[in-house]
Amino acid sequence: MNLISLNILNYRNIREASLEFSPKLNCLVGLNGQGKTNVLDAIYLLSFTKSAFTSQDSLNITHGEELAMVQGNYGEFVISCGLRRGVKKQFRKDKKDYPRLLDHIGLIPLVMVCPADHQLIEEGSDERRRFMDVVIGQRNRKYLDCLATYNALLKQRNALLKQYADAPNPPDDLLEVLEWQMVEPAEYIFRARTDFFREFEPYFAEVYKLITNQQSPITNAEIPNLRYISQLQDRDLREAYVRTRKRDLILGWTSQGPHKDDLDMRLGDFPLKQVGSQGQQRTFVLALKLAQALYLADTTGEAPILLLDDIFDRLDSERVERIVAMVQGEQFGQIFITDTDRQHLSDIIQPGPDAKIFHVENGQIA
Repeated sequence: MNLISLNILNYRNIREASLEFSPKLNCLVGLNGQGKTNVLDAIYLLSFTKSAFTSQDSLNITHGEELAMVQGNYGEFVISCGLRRGVKKQFRKDKKDYPRLLDHIGLIPLVMVCPADHQLIEEGSDERRRFMDVVIGQRNRKYLDCLATYNALLKQRNALLKQYADAPNPPDDLLEVLEWQMVEPAEYIFRARTDFFREFEPYFAEVYKLITNQQSPITNAEIPNLRYISQLQDRDLREAYVRTRKRDLILGWTSQGPHKDDLDMRLGDFPLKQVGSQGQQRTFVLALKLAQALYLADTTGEAPILLLDDIFDRLDSERVERIVAMVQGEQFGQIFITDTDRQHLSDIIQPGPDAKIFHVENGQIA
């Protein structure tokens, strides 16, 4: 699926823009802070109904303005999002509102690669679970529904745990009712994540090999390892809720469930964060995101739109060349790349009908 054209009004620092894109490669060039990433964020908004960088819609409206609008033409349909201060955002497909914003997710598969992806490596980060949710959710609507149900019940249970933390007689019957309701969506989430990881891991291994240009055997310490970790792999969740209820009352939060799942990232036998150089960490994360694009293309039958934000400043030139050559292949769909130096692009990308370059300066795009 391709984004044919994009209209922007008062979105972040872009006051007005009407853009037509190449079906394959689109490059946005300009100094930092000029608005390149804001264009990518507007495209992201049309896929996920929210910004990639903030959950507060009002922060996406240009300072001093009361409303913003982003509209994208995908050929088969038109998606529009209207933002107004103090008013619920309006999200439409062909001028018709969605009953639920959740119903839109997955219609326009998209993968974004940006500097903030380094959060995937941080210990204890929620980003690794969010990574799984974004990938699975774009191809499995039931997963999103179960996730929303589970999170709502989890919020209720945590509120009760805090409310009755010091009470002599906590409401065990009420907690038990919530726990029984949580088990079914939790188990579905666990099964979906397990199936996803089994299918996804070979994509990650292959992309990592391509990025690093591994043509000869490597040492065990250099082998990337990715493992899905869940409490549900070795315990019955209903029994675990009962067993840990007293401790959870002391803690004030729920210690068991898929909200504690994680992805273990390693080089050889050691945590990536501890032993990986900056280059190795960036390569590992980039392989995850590009593998996500290939996985979605194969499992949905639709090559996702790929947004590559500022990758030139984070990797050596040889790896960037391999990445650009790879994403320009038939396996990938429409691509958007940002960079501060046009010469980088001129050295790597062959001009032609499949490539467009836009210059961005102070929110103006040409």
